Amino acid sequence: MKLPVLRQDDCGGGGGGDGVPPAAGRGSRRSFLRSTVSVGAGFAALGAAISPLADLDTDKVFAGEDFFREHYKELSSENKAKLFADIEAQIDRQYGVKAIVGDPQPIPEVEFVYALNLSRCIGCRKCVHACVKENNQSRSPEIQYIRVLEIPIGTFDLERGNQYYDTETPKPGYFYMPIQCHQCANPPCTKVCPIEATWQEADGITVIDYDWCIGCRYCQAACPYWARRFNWTDPGIPSSEINPDMAYLSNRPRSRGVMEKCTFCLQRTRKGRMPACLEACPTGSRKFGNILDPNSEVSQILRDKRVFVLKEEVGTNPRFFYYFDELTHRLGEGGEA
Repeated sequence: MKLPVLRQDDCGGGGGGDGVPPAAGRGSRRSFLRSTVSVGAGFAALGAAISPLADLDTDKVFAGEDFFREHYKELSSENKAKLFADIEAQIDRQYGVKAIVGDPQPIPEVEFVYALNLSRCIGCRKCVHACVKENNQSRSPEIQYIRVLEIPIGTFDLERGNQYYDTETPKPGYFYMPIQCHQCANPPCTKVCPIEATWQEADGITVIDYDWCIGCRYCQAACPYWARRFNWTDPGIPSSEINPDMAYLSNRPRSRGVMEKCTFCLQRTRKGRMPACLEACPTGSRKFGNILDPNSEVSQILRDKRVFVLKEEVGTNPRFFYYFDELTHRLGEGGEA
């Protein structure tokens, strides 16, 4: 199997890599949201897409200092420090937690990829719950970045997969496939964002600026891996369960009306640690590392194993790979690979 090329020349959001200019410049966020909130019946489809904005107090929103700030990429170090301090103060007021909001940057000459051994995954979902805890995801209503599908052996038809299984695992006759953000090298989600609230960084991680997001959900519709989550209500996180080690572009608490998703735990991985889901896996199914290092474990897996990606035909070039140790044992004779 020929592996997709990971490195892309264009790592920016909002188009550009395919010769299509961004739908809207960074400075147009205010005018874009004003016009969409006040749009009439002639834009019914767009109005439906941004319906969660209907309940916002627009006078308060448009008057807020945060709304008129520059795009994250254009913020000075001084303005970033002030913004992060304001967020820390808000977390203290809301949760009574002394959080530290950092801004770890991509490590030079590092491009992260994930490899998951389906022969070993037992569907225990410990990765799911570790991710929720690490990334300050809402408990009520519950938001999870990782979906684990229970799929009958002998098929890769995801439509036959069940993510709501409640039986003891592993169940005979089934294998388990966790799915999360695939951090695509050619991400469709960034291209459809009208205000560049989401973009791909140099280490391959696609991020979201929650303060810049307007909740149109175009990125959610564009993602072929069901990886993005939308906050329909104010997220509920008990103060005792807040993880105070936060990063601005990853696991700081979100608000109603914005998108969120997996960021490969950048608050950890950009500091030399492993993702929380990997550390929680009891079977060693998950492997993570730098594909640009030929001696890394993930590089060796991609060289030596029969790896594959989901929906290769859509051309997203995922940085999330699957493989089996014992193909015929897990799929059964005649199973599709």
